[in-house]
Amino acid sequence: MVITQKILRNVSLSAHPIGCRRAVEEQVAWVKAHKTASAEEAYPPSAALDLPKRVLILGGSTGYGLSSRIVAAFAGGADTISVSFEREPSETKTATAGWYNSKVFDDLATKEGLKAFSLFADAFSNQTKQMVADLIEQEFGSVDLIIYSLASPLRIDPESGVTYRSTLKPIGEPFTALSVGLESDIVTSATIESADQDQVEETVKVMGGEDWILWLQYLKERKLLASGCMTVSYSYIGPALTYPVYREGTIGKAKEHLEASAKRLDELLATAGGRAFVSVNKALVTRASAVIPVVPLYMALLYQVMKERGLHEGCTEQIYRLFTTILYSGSQIPTDSEGRLRIDDWEMRADIQAEVERRWNLQVEGTAIVEGDLGGVRAEYDQIHGFGFDGIDYAKDIDPRIV
Repeated sequence: MVITQKILRNVSLSAHPIGCRRAVEEQVAWVKAHKTASAEEAYPPSAALDLPKRVLILGGSTGYGLSSRIVAAFAGGADTISVSFEREPSETKTATAGWYNSKVFDDLATKEGLKAFSLFADAFSNQTKQMVADLIEQEFGSVDLIIYSLASPLRIDPESGVTYRSTLKPIGEPFTALSVGLESDIVTSATIESADQDQVEETVKVMGGEDWILWLQYLKERKLLASGCMTVSYSYIGPALTYPVYREGTIGKAKEHLEASAKRLDELLATAGGRAFVSVNKALVTRASAVIPVVPLYMALLYQVMKERGLHEGCTEQIYRLFTTILYSGSQIPTDSEGRLRIDDWEMRADIQAEVERRWNLQVEGTAIVEGDLGGVRAEYDQIHGFGFDGIDYAKDIDPRIV
């Protein structure tokens, strides 16, 4: 079949297997190029660092989770397990990008002599926790690092069986702001109705730290956490203009719960010399971020400003910097006043934010975006689904089941 990109409300309904292979290969190549001879001060060589060797990534098929897996394996030589909920391909339908990414990763890692296990399962279920624990026990003995990078629209409580659904809504009052879609350059006005209390609580149940705690508690009970084991979950804060829909909205409440959970887990791991952190990362194009109203416009302006100043990073560069200059640099791990890791530091620089705000004020509803890089945002979105790469014949008839 000829695989074309189909986008509905900023959600890609298809993925291209050859393009997904290219996307993963390019990230791996960048990491390997910096492993022994990096000339960039911000991305020091990783070969001499004591990086983790047995890593579990919960949500390791796309975005920051996939980049964490790539950096762990190809910068540090780690054996990895990834758990993600993905759709397999059929003769007439593509898989999700995460399914292709995981298969390609397994192939590349295995060729390097690394162990790589990609499990497609519901990470929230007790059965999956048991299956993963059994695999760790059999193949690794224990794990040195656990990355928690799940982004899901729903969660079935493993004890009660109740299904909870997350929402992206403000709290208190409806929120209206400028926005832009991936399909058009025209700036529009988006209004998001406010959440009720049930929606707030359900979002916290899905996107908060409850499941993260359950994972760590279970693995500790099974004695599968190595001495000094660390765990990191990813979050975002961003500028004040996105607060109503993000930091002060339903997702923000979930992130507050996630940060509180990190402090609980820090105490849980302390007895064995371990640590738990939330890492606040940069705004980047992911399957999750693209559907948040207001955010694509902000990212288009941010991308242009940071590219002009030579500060733009993708997921892989962000995670490489997190591993090599913060988590495993050999010095004390730096945190902010709330105990969080901050690799959004370049994004949140005062000069960067002042310029983004100036450009935001130039936008006019009903006219084309100005002084922004919406093309760059679109290109990243296309490529995380395997589209938009030079040298790939997208008109060619291929079997979607190939990897």
